[in-house]
Amino acid sequence: MTDNALDSFSGTQVGFFHNAASWRARGAAELAPSLISESAAAAARAEISAWPGYRESPLTPLPGLAKAIGIGELHYKDEGGRFGLGSFKALGGAYAVLRHLIKHLEASHGLSGLDGAALSSGRHAELTKALTVASATDGNHGRSVAWGARLFGCRCVIYIHAGVSAGREAALRAQGAEVVRTAGNYDESVHRCAEDAAANGWTVVSDTSWEGYFDIPRDVMTGYSVLVSEMIEQLGRRAPTHVFVQGGVGGIAATVADLLARAWGQNRPRFVVVEPDLAACLFASAQVGGPKAVDIEEETLMAGLSCGEVSLLAWDLLSVAADDFMTVGEGLVSPAMALLAKPPFGDAPIVAGESAVAGLAGLLAASQTSDLRQMLGLGPESHAVVIGTEGATDAAIYKELTGLAPEEVMAA
Repeated sequence: MTDNALDSFSGTQVGFFHNAASWRARGAAELAPSLISESAAAAARAEISAWPGYRESPLTPLPGLAKAIGIGELHYKDEGGRFGLGSFKALGGAYAVLRHLIKHLEASHGLSGLDGAALSSGRHAELTKALTVASATDGNHGRSVAWGARLFGCRCVIYIHAGVSAGREAALRAQGAEVVRTAGNYDESVHRCAEDAAANGWTVVSDTSWEGYFDIPRDVMTGYSVLVSEMIEQLGRRAPTHVFVQGGVGGIAATVADLLARAWGQNRPRFVVVEPDLAACLFASAQVGGPKAVDIEEETLMAGLSCGEVSLLAWDLLSVAADDFMTVGEGLVSPAMALLAKPPFGDAPIVAGESAVAGLAGLLAASQTSDLRQMLGLGPESHAVVIGTEGATDAAIYKELTGLAPEEVMAA
């Protein structure tokens, strides 16, 4: 089964933890209450699908790679084209900005019947321009918040930490954000953003949650639900056997797990959360059975997943919804990106950024490791789905890791 193209995924660059507290492991008769109601998910899809430039992101089959790793089917949900912003984050931050502005205009000015079209028209610009949203980011979430602020008419301040690339900073400024670069890591930028927002009367639009701060992160996750609803329909409501999803603070993983449980209940796929071993806060939390922060001593290549503190909102669900937690080493990032950019098994080429390939790297490593393959039940009847959360959000880094410019891959 092992091919030269897959040699990089054999070995010991993975960690694995089976979650004995999960619904499946406990044989639970009922699933926990959903984080996102059906009505909220439907409202988000109706709103976001009306935005200019909306289109469903593709669910791309990879039959050649599936055969090479000895499974029946493999699909890749490619979020690289979302609204021209390069990642699934376009769905969450911008939607949360819109929800915040609408709530403010309703509560403070007695307006009603508002939606994205009403605000983006500039009809209420005199009211919205007096408001400021702020967020900390590794790049993608802040870009979405900044885009939403520009689209719906308010001021935006984005905090980035020392490890965020110059290319990602430029992308934030291109969306009209005021950018503040801080010392330290992502979690320190989150704290600085919260402090400055409190001092200045700004509203934090974060994709992570903490004690007493849940409503806006839930709106962010509700925006993410659009990609999951699309995916379920694209699968023809036929449940896959395995889904591998990136970790980070846990927002996208919890959203996917929540909607898959709603769609398929006890027949939901086996759900595996994958993180960089340099920033594995969810993995560490699963090991101790509760939220645990980890120190980021070295920044991971998977910049969007460089998070040391879990989102409490996400963790509440993942603690029972995730069947397994994995970590992957830095040495798997470039090979996974290259495998999609220059597919050796006859599949269509895909532009996937560093953070996009964590789930795929986890699947490939598991497929090439006999013990993990057996523990996860991967075999010829398996149908795996991975979420490709971003495209080339920094073209220079992408070319450095794959040897190709993004446009070369797209042209192919």
